[in-house]
Amino acid sequence: MQQSAKVLIDGPSELMFDYLVPETMQILPGCRVRVPLRSRDSTGTVIDIGPPPQTNFALRQISALIDPEPLITPKLMQLGKWIANYYVAPLEQVMRALLPESVRQDAHSEKTRKVASLTAMPEADELEKMAKRAPKQHIILKLLQANGGTMSLKELGGGSVSAAVKSLEKKGHLQLIEEAVRRNPDEDQEFLETTPLNLNPEQKQALDQITTPKTNQSGTPKPILLHGVTGSGKTEVYLQAVQHTLDQGKSALVLIPEISLTPQTVQRFKSRFASLQDQVAVLHSHLSQGERFDEWHRIRNGEARIVIGARSAIFAPLTNLGIIIVDEEHENTYKQETAPRYHGRDIAVLRAHFEKATVVLGSATPSLESFQNTQSGKYELIRLTQRADSQAMPIMRVLDMRIEAQKQKGRVAILSDRLRVSMEKKLKQGEQIILFLNRRGFARSLQCPPCGHVCECQHCAIPLTYHRTEERLICHMCGYQALPPKKCPSCGDEAIRLQGFGTQKVEEVIQKVFPQARMARIDADTMRRKNALRDTLNKFKAHKIDIIIGTQMIAKGLHFPNVTLVGILNADLGLHVPDFRAGERTFQLLTQVAGRAGRGELEGEVIVQTFTPHSPSIQFARHHDFDGYAEQELQFRNQFVYPPFSHCALLGTRSTHERRAEFTLENLHKRLQKDLPPQIEIGEPMPSPLTRAHGQFRYQLMLKSTSARALHQHVQRTLAATPPPEDVTIIFDMDALGFF
Repeated sequence: MQQSAKVLIDGPSELMFDYLVPETMQILPGCRVRVPLRSRDSTGTVIDIGPPPQTNFALRQISALIDPEPLITPKLMQLGKWIANYYVAPLEQVMRALLPESVRQDAHSEKTRKVASLTAMPEADELEKMAKRAPKQHIILKLLQANGGTMSLKELGGGSVSAAVKSLEKKGHLQLIEEAVRRNPDEDQEFLETTPLNLNPEQKQALDQITTPKTNQSGTPKPILLHGVTGSGKTEVYLQAVQHTLDQGKSALVLIPEISLTPQTVQRFKSRFASLQDQVAVLHSHLSQGERFDEWHRIRNGEARIVIGARSAIFAPLTNLGIIIVDEEHENTYKQETAPRYHGRDIAVLRAHFEKATVVLGSATPSLESFQNTQSGKYELIRLTQRADSQAMPIMRVLDMRIEAQKQKGRVAILSDRLRVSMEKKLKQGEQIILFLNRRGFARSLQCPPCGHVCECQHCAIPLTYHRTEERLICHMCGYQALPPKKCPSCGDEAIRLQGFGTQKVEEVIQKVFPQARMARIDADTMRRKNALRDTLNKFKAHKIDIIIGTQMIAKGLHFPNVTLVGILNADLGLHVPDFRAGERTFQLLTQVAGRAGRGELEGEVIVQTFTPHSPSIQFARHHDFDGYAEQELQFRNQFVYPPFSHCALLGTRSTHERRAEFTLENLHKRLQKDLPPQIEIGEPMPSPLTRAHGQFRYQLMLKSTSARALHQHVQRTLAATPPPEDVTIIFDMDALGFF
């Protein structure tokens, strides 16, 4: 019986069509094919195979099989279908995540170069005559002879010697061959091999538990949460666990929140496995299309057995997977912000289950979801309570900036007296300092005191941030820019002034207070050039920089033993927002930033400037007390049935027409209430906290349920029966992390 195949067509649109499979063609899901599309041929990926659907028209046949071996393995295909169902996302969107564009597009095939290979040297007398009559040919032959008989055309002189090379090829002295060239993203870097460090008793016990994991009822290894304080040597445990996996003939996958923010972690893995460099692949969004193509195919062909990457690397086509490590598992960047809105950490746990591999989730400040899973017995908990070098945790001092404001007669100080004095002391001793402020730009907003007018973005409902370097007001949501007005646009008063401060303002103040200090600013504005962050951190490591001022880009993954002081300039940012996870995020961020201090032989100090010093998030972070914070926060979450005791989802509508966005959500709300399963709670439709972004009005409602399956199935049925108006976009975010 003839079968048909569902084929996902390459290109920006999400087209998926049925085609007949020729009886002579052996085809599997995941294979690449060429198919007729209207009047032309196109390429695509086979998603599923089954009996032909009942239609009123004849199906067209697949033209050709491009790749007989599936590019998507059966286990990854199974994973993709689970994601589409759970996150209520079209299967074609999921498949695009599994198969990167560079792999799907023929334009990004492997790079080749022409190489001249010496086949026969002329006799001595002929060579002597050639030196006089054809000197270029003589030089080419001598170069080839001196370099082992093979050189690229570019090395021989490129276009300037092409005629001479062709002439030698005709005479039979050499032949031109096409040679594949790997586009290596780390070609300009040298990695000196490091040797395994001696483990302390806690680390050794952790490694033993990871390499011989307990299994659950299905016989698969139990997920492991590695909770280690900052500086406890989690990375060394990861490295030795990966080595153990390789020794067993298996492959390893290491996920990092954002590759561009954690170059040191990548460097440590590349250095440890320097002798196996060809077996280490990196996958992240900063690669060129060609680099991604080469790295992906090296993984698929089995050339690379270790993959280091960001969120999307969870779909790397590794075979015989032995271990998945999710570093800093609490980070929000593991959650995909566009469809399919999967969570990389949760998909890592699921993929490990499908592959019967070990999964290790590591963090100094685990997410409450993962921690609760250890309390209920779903995950194993491993603790590292001491720093690897036996150093004490840094001393954290909390300064009440309300008192500081009274000293300054109501003015908000950027540097408290205590922080300034500590910085002077550290600089005199030749030690290094990190100042953290999670807000870039010069000033938070431009406001008129007499009438209260604030300059806002034309497309988003947020104030414009002033950037002094560009002399522009910039929207951090959509990128809109405007010149700062000299008078208030509302009342015409010239008293309009800047409010608040960002990293640019801090940099200006520090330059005035410490003119001799060498400093660098690390934020999204200064780190736009490729490898800019890596180069800046290398200078800091070489003690060419004394002070780093930065946003969350410096909050994690950094190990600098000479950093003895960390100043957190405004600990309240992010604490007072309408999100039940605000306190958890603040606790995690403060603990992570504080962990950058005192990682060497010198004692570390952390100074936290805050207007809410008695906040539990700040007080528990001050004492490095994760268990205390988790106990209190979990009691609160349990009382109100918030995650991890339920699943929260966000259903939203967006449109350039405000009333249509509102009406569509109200209609969905009514339909959701029909036949509502008892374990699901639905909130009321309301404007999003960020009411307008990118020119679109936004409305949302929250759904909560103790059953994930009941929740996503009910929403799936309702959305399938309620097509939205053409100019309204519906967004569903299962297990939402943000509510804006």
